[in-house]
Amino acid sequence: MSAGGRAAPTRQNMLALQRRLDRVGKGTALLRRKREALAAELFRLARPAASARASIVLRAASAYPILVRALAREGADGLRALGWPGRDLRVEIRSNQVWGIPVAEILRRPTIRRTPHARGVPPHGSSGSVGAATTAFEELAELLLDAANREALLRRLGEALARTSRQVNALEQRLEPALRADLGAIRHTLEEREREEHLRLARLLQARRGVR
Repeated sequence: MSAGGRAAPTRQNMLALQRRLDRVGKGTALLRRKREALAAELFRLARPAASARASIVLRAASAYPILVRALAREGADGLRALGWPGRDLRVEIRSNQVWGIPVAEILRRPTIRRTPHARGVPPHGSSGSVGAATTAFEELAELLLDAANREALLRRLGEALARTSRQVNALEQRLEPALRADLGAIRHTLEEREREEHLRLARLLQARRGVR
């Protein structure tokens, strides 16, 4: 039992608390190793993830001004007509596990960037800014899909690392101290009882010697 329900001061409970404290120590060590492994994996993914995010930011920063120029030339209705019909982009996803953490992983995706012919836009049917905007956003979509697996894994690893850290803190800062306090209290009580028993026996021996 823990400090929330103080165990009776018996040797049996003392041994049970000691065994539980040993199990808590082993569990804490295991969780620490898991936390270190998760942190190492996060650091391993952090650099390529940061590079991919920087590429996405740069591509977005260049794509939106091109879109603004295309809007200025063609208008919203003109761009909507040129973009019709919409594309149905499908990706193949499978469930996977990394460090025991379930994640969704994109296996295959279609090629996003197309030629003007594949887009179905007449060569002279729109301004050059429309084609440039289309290319820029197709490239941006490809960057986002390429980064999706890593970003999803980073998020799940971060959640697992935070959860593991909370578990380690709960064991180290709450459960283990409570068990040690209970164990110390039982030991103290048993030692007091043992001293009292020794004193009682000593007095009995003295009393018998006095009678003789």
